[in-house]
Amino acid sequence: MKTVRLTMAQALLKFLSQQYVELDGVEYKFIQGVMGIFGHGNVTGIGQALEQQRNEIAFIQGKNEQGMAHAAIAYAKQKNRLQAYACTTSIGPGALNMVTAAGVASVNRIPVLLLPGDIFASRQPDPVLQQIEYPLDYTVTANDAFKPVSKFWDRIMRPEQLMTSAIQAMRVLTDPAETGAVTLCLPQDVQCEAYDYPEAFFAKRVHHLDRKQPAEAAVKRAVELIRGKKKPLLVLGGGVHYSLATEEARRFAEAFQIPMTETQAGKSAVSWRHPLSFGGVGVTGTLAANRLAAEADVVIAVGTRLSDFSTASKTAFRNPEVAFVNINVSPFDTYKTEGAGLAADAREALRELQQALEAAGYRSDYQPESLAQLKQQWDDEVNRLYLAEHPAGLSQTRVLGEINDFIGERDVIVCAAGSLPGDLHRVWRTTEPKTYHMEYGFSCMGYEVSGAFGVKLAEPDREVYALVGDGSYLMLHSELITSLQEGRKITVLLLDNHGFQCIHNLQRGHGSDGFGNEFRSRSESSGQLTGDYLAIDFAAHALSLGARSYRATTVEELQSALEQAKQDPVSALIDIKVVPGTNTGGYDSWWHVGVAEVSEQPKVQEAYTELQSKLSTARKW
Repeated sequence: MKTVRLTMAQALLKFLSQQYVELDGVEYKFIQGVMGIFGHGNVTGIGQALEQQRNEIAFIQGKNEQGMAHAAIAYAKQKNRLQAYACTTSIGPGALNMVTAAGVASVNRIPVLLLPGDIFASRQPDPVLQQIEYPLDYTVTANDAFKPVSKFWDRIMRPEQLMTSAIQAMRVLTDPAETGAVTLCLPQDVQCEAYDYPEAFFAKRVHHLDRKQPAEAAVKRAVELIRGKKKPLLVLGGGVHYSLATEEARRFAEAFQIPMTETQAGKSAVSWRHPLSFGGVGVTGTLAANRLAAEADVVIAVGTRLSDFSTASKTAFRNPEVAFVNINVSPFDTYKTEGAGLAADAREALRELQQALEAAGYRSDYQPESLAQLKQQWDDEVNRLYLAEHPAGLSQTRVLGEINDFIGERDVIVCAAGSLPGDLHRVWRTTEPKTYHMEYGFSCMGYEVSGAFGVKLAEPDREVYALVGDGSYLMLHSELITSLQEGRKITVLLLDNHGFQCIHNLQRGHGSDGFGNEFRSRSESSGQLTGDYLAIDFAAHALSLGARSYRATTVEELQSALEQAKQDPVSALIDIKVVPGTNTGGYDSWWHVGVAEVSEQPKVQEAYTELQSKLSTARKW
C-alpha cells in the first residue's frame, strides 16, 4: 500500500478536499473551505497546513469564533445541507466561543465541522496556556463542553486515529436525520505530528444521499387515518426545503384541497399568493392559519420538529378528534404527538401518499369560497399593519412593509431573534423558495449579520439583507467586517427599538411593569435603569468599520436609504429608529412561559391564574 508522510493537520485538509455528496444524480463538493481564527493552539498545526495547501482549500479569516461558525451554518442551511464549511480555532476561550454555534447547528440539523485546538496530548507543558485543569479527571478539557451540543465528538490523540474518526465525522455530517455539529478536537502537538498515511485514504469519496422511501405499511396506515378526516391541515417545515420538495408539497395540497401552513424553517416553501397558503402557524402564526389549526381533525406535519412555537405549546390543534401524520426523515420526530409516522424523505413520502390518497378518492371538505374569505381577511390585516402609523415615529410593521415592498422576489432576508421573527413569520410575504432564512431552532441573538454573510457566500448573485434588532447587533456583528474583506456585500437593516423589547413585552404580558430589558441610563433619583433611552448611533459605528451607512426616522428616509444601499458596491447598514412595542402579537396564539407561583404583585398573581387556566386546555404530551 502506497503511503504519503503528512502531519495530521495536513492529512485532515487533504481528506476534506476529497469529500463529495450525491443527490438525485448530481455531485457536490461538500467541504467548501475553512473559516478560522488562529492562536497558539492551531496556528502551527492546521494553520501551517492551510498555508501549505492554500491553493487546494479556501480559507476565510473570521473575526469572532461564534460569528464565523454562524456564517458556516448559514451557508450550509442556504445550500440545503449539500455543502458546508469547517471552522478552526485555538484552545480555551477561542474554542469555547464556538459552543453556542454548535448548539445552533445541532438543534437546526445543519452540518458544520468544528476543529477546536486542544491541550498537548504529551502533557509536557502541562498546564499549557488557556488550559482548564480538572483535578478529578485529567482527560477533561474545555472542549468537553462541545459534547452536549455535538452530534459526533472525538479527540484525535494520535495522528493515525484521524482516519477512522474523519470517516465517521463525514457519516454524521452527511446524514439527513443525524446531521449537526461535528466536533473533532485537535491537540496542538498532534496536529503537527507526522504519519505515513495510505494514499487510498485521500481518494475521492462520494457520500450518496439516497432518499429514504416510506414503508408501504406506514403509507397504508396514514391513508386509513386521513380518509376518515374532513379538515386536514399541512404544516410545512424546513425538511421540505432540504428535501427539495416544495413542488411536491404544493401539488399535494392542490390535489386534495388542503390548506398549507408553515413553520419558521419552512416559510417560503410556497408563495403567499397561492390560494391554499395561509402562512405561519403557532405562537407567531397568522390568524387564518391558527383558526384552521384549531379546527383541523388531522395535521400532516412535513419535515418539522413540531416545537412549542409551531404547536403554540400544544394548544394550537384544539379539535378533540385531531390526529397527526408526521413525515420526517428522522424517526425521532415521527414519534411526536403520537402521530402516524412516516420515517422517510419528505419528497418521496408526499409522492407516495398523494398517489395512495388519489387511488382512495380522498378529498377534504373545505369549501374554496370559505378558504378564500379567510385568506382575504388575513391579507387585509397585513395590509393594515404594513401601513400602520404611529405619532411617535416609525412603527415596526410599517418598516417591514416598506422593506417587503422594496426588495426583489429573489432577495434573501436573514433573521433569528427578538420581536422580528414573530412579525416576519406573520406578515412577511415571500414568493420564491429560499428567500426567508430564519434561524429559529436556537433563536440565537447575534446570528443575523454573520448569517447574512454566510448566505451571501452561498448566493453571491442575490441581494442579502440581515434584519436585526439593536440588542442582537450589539451582541455580535463582527462578520460585517469579514463581508467587506471578502467583497461579499450584505445590507444590514437595523431596527433600533432601544433594547430587548421582545422580552420586555413578554415580561409585561405576565404581570411585570418591566424590568432590566430597555437600554436606559441609570436614574440618579431611583438608582434603577429608568432614565432616558441611550442614544446609540449605529450608522456611525458601521461607518467606522468601513461599511456604508444611512439613518432613517421617516418613511421617506427609509425609502431613500434602501435605494442608495442597493446601489452601494460594499456592505451597508441602515439605522432605522422604530417605536418600541409596535410589533404584532396575539392572533389566537399562546406560549407557555413560567410565571411566579408566589408574588407580592397582584398582576403576577393574575397571570399565574391565567397560566393554570390555559394549561388545563393544553395537550400533556
